[in-house]
Amino acid sequence: MKELDLLKKDWKKNADSFLQISENEIYKMIHKKSSSIVKWILIISILEILFWTVSNLFFSTDEMLIKIKHPEMIFYLEVLNYFNYVVVLIFVYFFYKNYKTISTIESTKLLMSSILKTRKTVQYYVWYNLGMAVISSIISFFIAFVYNPDMTYLREKIATNGKAMFVTGGILLLVTLAFLGMFWCFYRLLYGTLLRRLYANYKELKKIDL
Repeated sequence: MKELDLLKKDWKKNADSFLQISENEIYKMIHKKSSSIVKWILIISILEILFWTVSNLFFSTDEMLIKIKHPEMIFYLEVLNYFNYVVVLIFVYFFYKNYKTISTIESTKLLMSSILKTRKTVQYYVWYNLGMAVISSIISFFIAFVYNPDMTYLREKIATNGKAMFVTGGILLLVTLAFLGMFWCFYRLLYGTLLRRLYANYKELKKIDL
């Protein structure tokens, strides 16, 4: 009986050891996956900046503003553009900082905290970009409607016809919503997929930490 009791005690010790090894392996795997996901968030944000920079080179509004004889608007649009770049670069810096933090963390609780922080940063980034998309759309419509000579007939029509104003406003609203929906789908597809995977890692870590 004594030998059996000793055997049971030994088995329990080994079982605890196997459990600990299993949890460590799971943590390492989740840690690696989380680090990879945050790295991809950083890479995609950098590629996004490069894409919009190249797009601005080929689709500049400066020529259009000069054509409609309102070059003074170029300055204000450039200020808005530079402001946007500064904010986006700040977000990219935070993505890089989050990546470096997650890559070097060795604590389950700290990794969980960093994952939540990263998700929140990405969510703020997405909402900022969607907000800027709406603001850019409103400014573009305003400039086109108020300053473009080709819109003279439409302006006169709206001034004398309430129905025309209602229809024009409805069309602009639908175009803005469609534009915003396109951006939302883009961000949901890219960042949303990564954030869901990151949150799945968080839930796995939570099980280990219990």
